Amino acid sequence: MRVQILRAAAIAAVPTFVAAFPATAQNTNDITAIRQELTQMRQMYEKRIEALESQLKALESAQAKKAPAATPSASGGRSVRDNSFNPSIGLILNGKLSTFSADSSEFAGFAVGEEGERGRKGLGIDESELNFSANVDDKFAAGLTAAIVREGGEDKVELEEAFVQTLPGAGLPDGTRIKAGRALWTFGYLNELHAHADDFADRPLPYRAFLNNHFNDDGLEFAWVLPTDFYTEIGGGGFRGDDYPFGGASDGIGAWSAYARVGGDIAANQSWRVGAYMLSGTTDGRATNEDAVNFVGDSRLYAADVRYVWAPTGNNRDSEVILQGEYFLRKEKGTYEDTDAGTGAVAFNDDASGWYLQGVYKFAPKWRVGLRYSRLDAADVPAGLAGSVLDSAGHDPEAFAVMADWSNSEFSRLRLQYNYEELGADNPDHQFLLQYIMSIGAHGAHPF
Repeated sequence: MRVQILRAAAIAAVPTFVAAFPATAQNTNDITAIRQELTQMRQMYEKRIEALESQLKALESAQAKKAPAATPSASGGRSVRDNSFNPSIGLILNGKLSTFSADSSEFAGFAVGEEGERGRKGLGIDESELNFSANVDDKFAAGLTAAIVREGGEDKVELEEAFVQTLPGAGLPDGTRIKAGRALWTFGYLNELHAHADDFADRPLPYRAFLNNHFNDDGLEFAWVLPTDFYTEIGGGGFRGDDYPFGGASDGIGAWSAYARVGGDIAANQSWRVGAYMLSGTTDGRATNEDAVNFVGDSRLYAADVRYVWAPTGNNRDSEVILQGEYFLRKEKGTYEDTDAGTGAVAFNDDASGWYLQGVYKFAPKWRVGLRYSRLDAADVPAGLAGSVLDSAGHDPEAFAVMADWSNSEFSRLRLQYNYEELGADNPDHQFLLQYIMSIGAHGAHPF
């Protein structure tokens, strides 16, 4: 197109050039000479056009080489364009090499689920995920995530998520959404994330002790983003009550939740969000620690989270600072029984708490470092539970973690992490974890 315009301009300029020499044409009256001059002029303009075209191509090539390459965000997520009714299919491959200095890792004062225990020693695959998602039609979307894990020396396929949710065109009030099925429900910050999206190779102590890493019961959840100047969301749900921290679900709704969170921007390169959450339910038998410890009664868990993100350069692809923390408070009333300790069913009515605080610094487009501290405060158990796993003997579990990771692209990440855990009195555990996370196919962006 550019060449055609230049050529048109050259041809248009020929009459003007000839008019500048009327005497020559009139005096000689030599048609052949005039044609020769026109031919020379056309050749001259053609050479000039070719030179300009060559310069233009060189400039465009140089500009393309200087354009910055795409780099991953600190969250490790990536965006997928709306694929309407064609399913997005993705696969996450996750593996670790782990070393531990301690022979065991029991939580003093806590009976945790199997997934909350530390991982396996040595080389092995971690949780691999296969996910499908798509719009069902103009009113509904659906998704499924299957996790492939190694437990008890056997490979198992676990259904992590299988849900449907409404789209904006479903006829609900603006800003509302209903999700039903099985999902990583809204509770705290990390619970909505799959394990591969975490900033560390393992979850902090409160998630391991209170949620067995995550809560993904069968149920239904309602959410409403309010029409306010800053981000405001409220919601809640009802659940079957089968998943940890509950169990022995009834025929109806065995657990329910409620939450509220707000957030916003500070100038052009900072953002924040805080939230408050409650998860309450009843269990007819929550078995933990290989069925040795059993709880029957009411369990209520409260949580609060805060997250702050700062991009020092204004572009989080180049540099980013993330500060994040959560606090948990669990209130339980019922009976505990530790069959290994032979305690029998003992009445229990007390509180336990835990929290963590972490910071992640992205100092280069592909490099990040992070630091995390987490702690648990055990409940005061009655005399009947003395000597059981619920007896903390005055020790509160704590853990430090430091990590560094490198992402060659938004599809791959390598991470090295060191943990110092002292979950029981006089039982320090030095841990080294080398992790890889590889993503194949489509995978949606993770929430803020």
